[in-house]
Amino acid sequence: MALSFSSSLLLPCMLLILQSFTPDYTTALTHKINHFPTILPLRISKISSSANSEQPKKLLFHHNVSLVVSLSVGSPPQDLSMVLDTGSKLSWLVCNSNHPKCFKSTSSRTYRTIPCKSSSCQIQEQDLPIPPDCDQRTKMCHMSVSYADTSTSSGSTFDSTSASTTGLLGMNRGTLSFIIQSRIHKFAYCISDRDNSGILLLGGNVSIPSLNYTPLVEISRPLPYFDRLAYSVQIEGIRVSNVALPIPKSVFLLDHTGAGQTMLDSGTQFTFSLGKAYSALKEGFLQQTKNILTELKEPNFMFQEVTLILKGVEVTVTSNLLLYRVPGEVRGNNTVWCFTFGNSDLVPLSAFVIGHHHQQKTWVEYDLRNNRIGIARARCDQEL
Repeated sequence: MALSFSSSLLLPCMLLILQSFTPDYTTALTHKINHFPTILPLRISKISSSANSEQPKKLLFHHNVSLVVSLSVGSPPQDLSMVLDTGSKLSWLVCNSNHPKCFKSTSSRTYRTIPCKSSSCQIQEQDLPIPPDCDQRTKMCHMSVSYADTSTSSGSTFDSTSASTTGLLGMNRGTLSFIIQSRIHKFAYCISDRDNSGILLLGGNVSIPSLNYTPLVEISRPLPYFDRLAYSVQIEGIRVSNVALPIPKSVFLLDHTGAGQTMLDSGTQFTFSLGKAYSALKEGFLQQTKNILTELKEPNFMFQEVTLILKGVEVTVTSNLLLYRVPGEVRGNNTVWCFTFGNSDLVPLSAFVIGHHHQQKTWVEYDLRNNRIGIARARCDQEL
């Protein structure tokens, strides 16, 4: 799931006091869609024997608006930059473009399209909200995927026998995602707050010290607003500094439609809370900083931490991650800062989403075999 923010309603901005501003940026996904004409979803046919070996595969990535990892695709391999997205069910590539960094499908010996009658095309219906159809011109399986920022991707599916094949790394629990097709049962990442670097561990025996686990939320029957392929956890409360916000626990529970789930999503930058929780969080933050917002010159001041209390584990958002400085934007002699929590109701989105900005300085382990998420505070530049 990738969200772009183009409305002042989403993220209130700090300029001595809260005020509105329209950020001038979009997610990397939307940027790519605007520049590359063809989107080809990816299917993996051959799994490398090293994918499930004792030692996990270690990849480095960089982050800004999105987490971006460099991977090799096709035979001979082509080096491409792909977004790491635990909220997406589909891995795909942008190709057939004159852009030098685009995947050149005609140059890959292991590339082939999938016809409409293929079982690989039919199985996708359970994972895609928009069922695949047949491109009458090419007789190839065609699909469309929409994202929460209203951007879309569409194109013909294809197969590849290359062991290193990947695309946009759709990392959720759907049958079309990269990790399910690769039979990877565990992966983890750590996003540094010291620079724009990060570490991704895939498969193998991922061993991270000091992890605390929270179970994934499962439901027994489909509900219209519950994403059963997402990494859903149970949030139980929010603290600002050491003060628990007066939010009824019912606010964090699913309703009869499935709305209200809490998802960990590396494809979304900031964190979004449903209306009542967001209002309480914003008010609590303002109350504890009301004597400071007009100063901003106090050399020893640090904003209070915000803690998201999950079942069995806590996610602490440190002070340096609570405000985001808008590059190049000023009001008079003052710079503009945004509060990095948004209101889900205004996206609109019927869920809590914990974005990657608030997962910094943290190892996040996705243990699919045991249906749980492990979390540990960490220095991402230190060896395990």
